[in-house]
Amino acid sequence: MKGRRGVIKIGLAAGIGAMTGTGAMSAWAASKSKSKDDDEPPPPAPPLTTKAIPSTGERLAVIGVGTNNYSPDTPAERTARREVLAGLTAAGASVIDTAPAYRQSESVIGDLLADIGNRKQAFIATKVSADGGNLAAGVASIEESKQHLRSDVLDLVQIHSLNGVDVLLPHLNDLKRKGQIRYFGVTTSSGSQHDALVKLINTQPLDFVQVDYSLANRAAADEVLPAALAKRIAVLVNLPFGGRNDGNLFSRVAGVDLPDWAGAIDAHSWGQIFLKYVVSHPAVTVAIPGMTKLAHLDDNLGAARGRLPDGMMRARIEKYWDQHFDS
Repeated sequence: MKGRRGVIKIGLAAGIGAMTGTGAMSAWAASKSKSKDDDEPPPPAPPLTTKAIPSTGERLAVIGVGTNNYSPDTPAERTARREVLAGLTAAGASVIDTAPAYRQSESVIGDLLADIGNRKQAFIATKVSADGGNLAAGVASIEESKQHLRSDVLDLVQIHSLNGVDVLLPHLNDLKRKGQIRYFGVTTSSGSQHDALVKLINTQPLDFVQVDYSLANRAAADEVLPAALAKRIAVLVNLPFGGRNDGNLFSRVAGVDLPDWAGAIDAHSWGQIFLKYVVSHPAVTVAIPGMTKLAHLDDNLGAARGRLPDGMMRARIEKYWDQHFDS
């Protein structure tokens, strides 16, 4: 198996094709080639692995979607993103991470979920900032997010890159008490903010933190993830396929066969190895890789099915990566 994704399963794609009207001809052609004995539907996909939000026990599938690239320029791009959001909840996953800073992402998500009719099945995590400690700007931003996302109650509001924590944390706590948001937290995607994040974890009543973490970028495992685990705070992981510092992980494994131990964790692609490694950390609740194509959603959701690495396998994966790719 080579390349970015290896083997991509077709079950979800076929199901969503039927839902959205795409793939009808391929389904018709497949049916014409079958005998009557082949007409039985395929077995359902295994259920997705879920983890609990520590503060409430509410369970979330361990794979969600990041939407930094959800400002489509063409109808085809918009259709592709609609298929991803429809497929996500159809498979039993729910977390959609967005932000006002992601251009039209919030509005696009709000429109698409309304069109699909799956807003109640989605868990929307957005963000807020307060440049220079400007609380009024942060308050206005949250109200705009509600309008864009067509939601009177937001599932999760996170302080983006710790910008304005001093003024925003009391406000978010107040909104939660009033039932206007369900959870609140803070985010970073930079190792330079990990120390500040740990301090907030240890001193503030957060429901969630979001942090950068991947097989090639394990800095969060030093202090951030253990602190969140100890304080019973849920963790969203951004950049699980690499990012600014460690580079895109797929480029480093291009053309490389999957290791022989991949089957032991039911991984059928490099993407699934990367995600299974991330979500198998005891502190991690959900990984939120960016994805804009249904085939990538299908492959990523495969990481939420089957076996996850235990502690020994995680150590083996780290050793393998360090020996082969971390030169």
